[in-house]
Amino acid sequence: MCIGVFSLLLLAVLMSSGIGLAAAAGLATFVFGDSLLDPGNNNYISTISRANYIPNGIDFGGPTGRFTNGRTIIDILGEKLSGGFLTPPYMAPDTKWPGILKGVNYASGAAGILNETGRIFGGRINMDAQIDNFANTRHDIISRIGPVKAQHFFNKAMFAVSIGSNDFLDNYLLPLFDEPKPPKVFIASMIQRFKLQLTRLYNLGARKIVVVNVGPIGCIPYQRDVMDSGDECASKSNELAQSFNSKLRILIRQLSRVFKGAHLIHADAYSIVNDIITNYTSYGFENASTACCRLLGSRRVLGSQGGLIPCIPLSTVCQRRNKYVFWDPYHPSDAANVIIAGRLLDGDRKIIRPMNIRHLASI
Repeated sequence: MCIGVFSLLLLAVLMSSGIGLAAAAGLATFVFGDSLLDPGNNNYISTISRANYIPNGIDFGGPTGRFTNGRTIIDILGEKLSGGFLTPPYMAPDTKWPGILKGVNYASGAAGILNETGRIFGGRINMDAQIDNFANTRHDIISRIGPVKAQHFFNKAMFAVSIGSNDFLDNYLLPLFDEPKPPKVFIASMIQRFKLQLTRLYNLGARKIVVVNVGPIGCIPYQRDVMDSGDECASKSNELAQSFNSKLRILIRQLSRVFKGAHLIHADAYSIVNDIITNYTSYGFENASTACCRLLGSRRVLGSQGGLIPCIPLSTVCQRRNKYVFWDPYHPSDAANVIIAGRLLDGDRKIIRPMNIRHLASI
């Protein structure tokens, strides 16, 4: 009986602080990005970029809107840092107070840094709109606990940003709407826009910001088939990603000097994923080029790597999913995501700097 009274008193103190629910659940995380991190936001908008159908989620209790067979990287990090808490999609009707104190995921399949990216898919929530949505969440939190406690809460929260791949895959390399620009001009426009977006996040209270660069997009099954590179990665696509990443690294250094009181982390996903693909057998994989979920038939029509048709209910799913690096033409498998998340969590300064996510969470 005394223990019960003490527990109620402790809960009351935590609640009155305005940050107790988040603290009790672990690190509050606010997530921005594309389909690599989307937990189901696209389920609630008019778009053909969605994954809320089988066989997606086959190893996660069924389809939720995640573009993989199991968990996203953010899901796995949540298991390590927040007791298994799954950061909910902003668009879900039940994502509301007080649950938002544990964090919210704004990521959207087909989204990009540039607003025009992903138009071929119809609806998507681009990076600017995702920050708009966070501003709404922030306003809700401030209105309930006040600006001082809210800023204290946001100081401790982590902000994870992983976006940019679609600006190449569904924009620059797919020039259906506009005359293609020289690569340097296009990448410069991405960096300029991204600088404004990260600055806006900082001005909205973000202080622990993890920015993940663009992975080796030329190695995904889709690019291998579109570029007809077969078992080799598409070099042109990877060169674009590397060019953007080099400019992003400079931007992060610049903003680190400008964002007073902030911890701005640069995560090198390109190196992590490239290492997995190059040395896949040492990680326990048997296949690093073919989609696990693919339609079987003519290689000329469907692609030699199963990269030309998205994962759909008619697709065939490989039996040993933990042996495939790629789940579908675009996205890593759960097994690959586990490795990527682990490197971000505990990696050294060659991969994530100036500190890894576990260190950042402890500050």
